[in-house]
Amino acid sequence: MTSRIIPEQLATLPWRTLLLVTAIGTFGLVVLYSAAGGSLRPWTLPQGIRFFILLAGSVVLSRIPERVWKAAAWPTYGALVLALVLVELLGAVRGGSQRWLDLGFIRLQPSELMKPAIVLACARFYDMLPPNETRRFAAVWPAAVLIGIPAAIVMKQPDLGTALMICAGGATVMFLAGIPLRLFVGGAVAASVAIPLAINFALHDYQRNRILIFLDPESDPLGTGYHISQSKIAIGSGGLWGKGFLNGTQSHLDYLPEGHTDFVFATMAEEWGLVGGCLLILAFLLVIRWGIEVGQRAQSRFARLAAAGLATTIFFYVAINLMMVMGLAPVVGIPLPLFSYGGSSQMTVLLCLGILMSIDRENRKTTRW
Repeated sequence: MTSRIIPEQLATLPWRTLLLVTAIGTFGLVVLYSAAGGSLRPWTLPQGIRFFILLAGSVVLSRIPERVWKAAAWPTYGALVLALVLVELLGAVRGGSQRWLDLGFIRLQPSELMKPAIVLACARFYDMLPPNETRRFAAVWPAAVLIGIPAAIVMKQPDLGTALMICAGGATVMFLAGIPLRLFVGGAVAASVAIPLAINFALHDYQRNRILIFLDPESDPLGTGYHISQSKIAIGSGGLWGKGFLNGTQSHLDYLPEGHTDFVFATMAEEWGLVGGCLLILAFLLVIRWGIEVGQRAQSRFARLAAAGLATTIFFYVAINLMMVMGLAPVVGIPLPLFSYGGSSQMTVLLCLGILMSIDRENRKTTRW
């Protein structure tokens, strides 16, 4: 009877996951409303409109067959590399960084879209490669080039956080494809040797200062270390249950910089406390677990690698942002997905969700009702 009332297109959607995502996004709107002092503007209203439009768009994307994502993986990657080059030539500059293409009706950040695109491109490469070839060097260098080109361009913008996430997403697919662990260990050793050189010669001054202040945050509490210090004060002052809705002081008195974007978790934790923070983290973990389960159910090699890579992309968003606001990692400008104000990360995560639902739809025909 239920199948006659509810169309199959709706009945096969992962409704529990969609409700979780909607709850996360709605809670984010509540926090932005508080951060603005109890006003829908300038953040809550545009963020809410974008969120529900993009969420509906992700449901539409779920109807696209898996073979289309597979066929579009490399053309999309090539188009975004070209867009990154155009950013270098024609891109709009905001906050000292050149990351956006001004298309008139929208400001597009191609580096954000490259996060899921690199996962699809690497999954396509390893899908074409015979499984017995993955332990050879020929399985490593093409993927490394695929990852290295956009990461190098993004580093030049400069955007260290996004470049790291592009590398992490591609490396995750390489690992899951069966690349020998010894190569990752060797890469980690090489990176540990290269990091001091990169800090001294490759990074910009503000990026270098962020890393140094992370190692000793109290050395400049009113300068470079101000963000981390105020974030930890806001989180700690929330206690177990928080100060209450609209009662946060660090954000309302402007002690907490970027309390609506990169440090929105600190704004939330001050008012909703440890309990609110743990529930939010649990909701994210449930969404990520669902994405991994989609990969486990997938029948094709491309779908398994793509689903696991997209799920871990969302994980990297959440993990890096939380470590950043708690002082466990340098400040690299990674927003909290679906929560921080801004359309770029919101679009990327809901695009990942749409592709995951598309893969899930083809590999699990039973309804959720």
